[in-house]
Amino acid sequence: MAVLRQFNPWWKGERMADLPTWRRAAFAEVRQWVKSPPAPRAMLLSGARQIGKTTLLLQTIDSLLAEGVPPGQILYATFDHPLLKLAGLDGLLELWREIEPARDGPEYLFLDEIQYTKDWQTWLKHQVDFHKGRRIAVTGSATPLVVEGQESGTGRWHTVRLATLSFYEYLQIKKVPVPTLPNVTSLQRLRTWGEMDFARTAMDAKPLTGHFHDYLMRGGFPQCALVDNVVAAQKLLREDIVDKVLKRDMTALYGVRRVLELEQTFLYLCLHDGGLLDMADLGKNLQVKKPTATSYINLLEAAHLIHRLPPFGYGKEILRGRYKVYLADAAIAPSVLLKGKSLLEDASAMGSAVETAFFKHVFTRYYQQSVGFSYWRGKKDYEVDVIAEVEGRLVPFEVKYRHQATGWAELKGMVEFCKERKVSLGYVITKEPNDFGLMEKELEPGQNLQLLKIPAPLACYWLGKSEIDGQADS
Repeated sequence: MAVLRQFNPWWKGERMADLPTWRRAAFAEVRQWVKSPPAPRAMLLSGARQIGKTTLLLQTIDSLLAEGVPPGQILYATFDHPLLKLAGLDGLLELWREIEPARDGPEYLFLDEIQYTKDWQTWLKHQVDFHKGRRIAVTGSATPLVVEGQESGTGRWHTVRLATLSFYEYLQIKKVPVPTLPNVTSLQRLRTWGEMDFARTAMDAKPLTGHFHDYLMRGGFPQCALVDNVVAAQKLLREDIVDKVLKRDMTALYGVRRVLELEQTFLYLCLHDGGLLDMADLGKNLQVKKPTATSYINLLEAAHLIHRLPPFGYGKEILRGRYKVYLADAAIAPSVLLKGKSLLEDASAMGSAVETAFFKHVFTRYYQQSVGFSYWRGKKDYEVDVIAEVEGRLVPFEVKYRHQATGWAELKGMVEFCKERKVSLGYVITKEPNDFGLMEKELEPGQNLQLLKIPAPLACYWLGKSEIDGQADS
């Protein structure tokens, strides 16, 4: 009871201490779902450790209290705490009602790290089916949440997948004075800009470059973003991932015994961030069998530490192809590999970091729309980094983070793909603020191609801002 009271200070009329005033883009969705769920379901907030899931729940509770919801009708608990885990889900509710008697109106349950409780899927299913007056929001980090719960949980919960901070959110939480920039809610609208619009915005956006590089080194984990020293921020991130996720969560949730092999697999992926996954090479280097290596990759994806992109195509093209792997945040690889600020001097590592950061922004912006993501590789090793398939329309993205201006000679893969698939618009993510504009070319009679070149800081800024604004981006 004492522990439960400590986690629910509003029962005693106290406010929550040290609650951040800044809010993630996902806050509006979480808040709306809890207040007026569009369907009789629970809400599952999933994502990696230390990305702000608990803060989101507490901010939602704070907004409910501000609107006059009776404090006794709101319960928060985290199963990271051994005593609450020991009490179990039903025991927790009994304790709650011993302390705070029930009254009329909706009950709000906020349960953190629910994956540590026994048979949580069945319990949640029964709650949704038989307790219609309860609004339930749960979180999970290293989660078998969706995978294990698919059969029993179908139609019982709505999943909100939380990524690390976008570049726009990073600037907000760091309170960085942002230059006045055009409000671009759709990257496609840049097609209507003239040369002066591109030149003026490029000039105004120059201050963003230094902050973007800082973002790549510190990452999008809120605690790390607020640490003054880059090396200290990377150390904190490395300890959170290696010590808490790989060593603790993987052992507790999945029964992983060979933690060293799992660590080595993750280190291999850090060395090949944004690259093609060669399972034979991985197995040979780490001296693990392919099924074991495959299971480790699956676990790392379940822990929200990596994303896998299949090759673009159908049938045998997919079966024969290799997956491309991106880490969940651009700062993970430099942190694990102890790069510090030397990342800025390594052109190859910077290119990988920017590609990873940009993919995360595109993925986060689109994942709720059931958009398919892949990469393309054609003849002569021509490649396009990311292909998004939006409502039957193909949108290709290529990252060229280099000092030189990007021309058609550096975009043979993009040209080949667009010509083959009859695509009329693609995006090239560049480095320099003045490598910004619209390129046009006739591929063959009757087929024109437009490529929008957008500096990476601006592209990530606009994608992150449009997510917060809640407006469509395509």
